[in-house]
Amino acid sequence: MDPLGAPSQFVDVDSLPSWTDAYEAKQLDSHQNPVEKAQVGVRSPFPYRKDINAKIILWKGDVALLNCTAIVNTSNESLTDKNPVSESIFMHAGPDLKDELQKLKGCRTGEAKLTKGFNLAARFIIHTVGPKYKSRYRTAAESSLYSCYRNVLQLAKEQAMCSVGFCVINSLKRCYPLEDATHIALRTVRRFLEIHGETLEKVVFAVSELEEATYQKLLPLYFPRSLEEEIQSLPYLPADIGNAEGEPVVPERQIRITEKPGVPDDASDEEGLEADLSFIGSHAFARMEGDVDKQRRLILQGQLSEAALQKQHQRNYNRWLCQARAEDLSDIASLKALYQTGVDNCGRTVMVVVGRNIPVTLIDMEKAILYFIHVMDHIAVKEYVLVYFHTLTNDYNQLDSNFLKKLYDIVDAKYKRNLKALYFVHPTFRSKVSAWFFTTFTVSGLKDKIHYVESLQQLFTAIPPEQIDLPPFVLEYDARENGPYYSYYPPSPDL
Repeated sequence: MDPLGAPSQFVDVDSLPSWTDAYEAKQLDSHQNPVEKAQVGVRSPFPYRKDINAKIILWKGDVALLNCTAIVNTSNESLTDKNPVSESIFMHAGPDLKDELQKLKGCRTGEAKLTKGFNLAARFIIHTVGPKYKSRYRTAAESSLYSCYRNVLQLAKEQAMCSVGFCVINSLKRCYPLEDATHIALRTVRRFLEIHGETLEKVVFAVSELEEATYQKLLPLYFPRSLEEEIQSLPYLPADIGNAEGEPVVPERQIRITEKPGVPDDASDEEGLEADLSFIGSHAFARMEGDVDKQRRLILQGQLSEAALQKQHQRNYNRWLCQARAEDLSDIASLKALYQTGVDNCGRTVMVVVGRNIPVTLIDMEKAILYFIHVMDHIAVKEYVLVYFHTLTNDYNQLDSNFLKKLYDIVDAKYKRNLKALYFVHPTFRSKVSAWFFTTFTVSGLKDKIHYVESLQQLFTAIPPEQIDLPPFVLEYDARENGPYYSYYPPSPDL
């Protein structure tokens, strides 16, 4: 304890400038001009978020001196490591900490365990064990270091902590390259705050003088403090930025998930499609053909039998379905981007996809796949149609072709067999070109099912207006472009 009347050696996190504050002060000093909106093109996968930046603090100092809810201690599996961070924490916490650690009976690499802070200003200490780094086992080391940061944050969330002070978990003794480790640390914290930002008020990166320069260099990549900084940092992001939670992407896992099932298309399913489509789908784009899938199928047949491919694909789909049923997908459901409405003229279920409601850069796209499977699994057991509203979508709502290919490869064969039509409403020329390339060279099984719809009046020849719930902005747009909405209905007897 400090002598009565002496200044405390501990530092209150609320007194430290946030990552945003430091930048704004620098901007005022340098009088830099902001980038005009017209210059902003492709956005970073880590876009400028002032609310997130306000939670981040970079502080050069001893993590043991932070007055926050919890600080992080990096140690070894027996929790007896002697490194500068641990020794400082033990010195300031007092002897009770050692007795408490003996009760934990160690900690495995990547795990996080909690003790009291004892004589520290911090109420808790979260102990974690970073990996030993060897270049030939780099993938394992990356995954373990990610787990350290993720498990610390998860523990903080479960304990309703307001603030966490991170030391640099990768100790010099464990040989982890500082810059590589910093990329993992920053992107893991960033992704966590995107999803669970409401649970934490402050995250402090407590660094030494040796580490400060690396953090100053890499923080703008994951926490850009303006659109200018976001644009400037974009070229410096590494090729592997992890998945939606910041976890390193393992190529072998991707192959297992996205492997082409090679299920042959059932040509007989197309019968009767044109009966209610007099002029919808007559555009030249809908008539173009290609034989790329036939070539792929021949290649696959040389490697695995068709039956083996189907079994493998079914196992993969069942894993996704089980996860979809167990996962909390309420955040994706709240977007109202996918919903069931009525039936078309042939009595088939109508599913609606609203492109404008899909904030591609802000949501976990893997959870989007899970939500699609969760909603569609029982719908796809019988014939159905999809209505995709492309109305007023922009670059931030465009579903990447790789994502669509992954979704197409994951879903069960019944999805493809029972999908009878996909109505592409209010397409642009660019979207038609993209759709043609995608369906010709990637998933040609969809090619003949796509029908471009320029107006709601066209759509109502296949789906009665009372059988489809239309977003208000779609109605307004169509009324501006193609005439008022009431003209599609019979006149009211009161008029």
